[in-house]
Amino acid sequence: MKRLILTVLLVVASGPAVAELRVFACEPEWAALADEVGGDLIESYSATTALQDPHYIQARPSLIAKVRRADLVICSGAQLEIGWLPALLQKANNRKVMPGTDGYFEASNFVLRVDATATVDRAQGDIHPQGNPHIQTDPHNLAAVASAMARRLAKIDPKNTVTYESNLNDFMSRWQTAIQRWEEAAQPLRGKRVITHHKSWVYLVRWLGLKEVAHLEALAGLPPTATHLSRLTTQFADGGADVIVRSPYQDAKPSHWLSERIDVPAVVLPLTVGGTDEAVDLFAMFDDILARLTGALDNA
Repeated sequence: MKRLILTVLLVVASGPAVAELRVFACEPEWAALADEVGGDLIESYSATTALQDPHYIQARPSLIAKVRRADLVICSGAQLEIGWLPALLQKANNRKVMPGTDGYFEASNFVLRVDATATVDRAQGDIHPQGNPHIQTDPHNLAAVASAMARRLAKIDPKNTVTYESNLNDFMSRWQTAIQRWEEAAQPLRGKRVITHHKSWVYLVRWLGLKEVAHLEALAGLPPTATHLSRLTTQFADGGADVIVRSPYQDAKPSHWLSERIDVPAVVLPLTVGGTDEAVDLFAMFDDILARLTGALDNA
């Protein structure tokens, strides 16, 4: 009997480690990055999928329950989630993860945001006065956020600081190697002219040296109109664009319609992890972005 009890205790003791922190991420990229930095010490959950527009999410009871149990909330910030996150935090009433606490982390606070504006005019559409929040399309931004995330995890869970630092160093080594590979592969893309569905790709455009020449949306966040698409047809009838880009959750019809009329390839790129079958993690996401861009342009 004693031998049986001892065996059971040894099996329990040698079992898998139990995650010590629950991380609630607003978008898949932050859940994926938290997994890299936190490793087995965290349990991550993403409120959205790559096939959902992160601007428009319902504060469902299941999400409220997740936030209520969370130790850390990680979101893009810059008002990307302003339409649903405040209500979610209020209903969850978890003091550990309220804005201003160590348990609340906005990724965009740790990078240089672009397109910030001092004036807010809703006639311009769904604009973000604090700057464009889609920072995840530049891998250098993700490196900066990873470092900040490791510091935050260590502050919340100081006894595991060494592990978070070790995980970060391992990730950064692999990430910097990948960035060098991506930038070498992307050299032929420099200067290519891009029409985007929404202003989701400004950081990718800047990183790769592309030129964003137009948007399918006449007003940010509002569906493309027939009038605006006709205007783009006239504008690019004789050239001036090389590729049309959209995200997986955006309607494919406008980009295909314009593609057929101006004879420019239309391509869907993963805006986050899971955006395509190939984008299974952060590394694969950028692999697929570059593969799809170069493939579309090579076949043009």
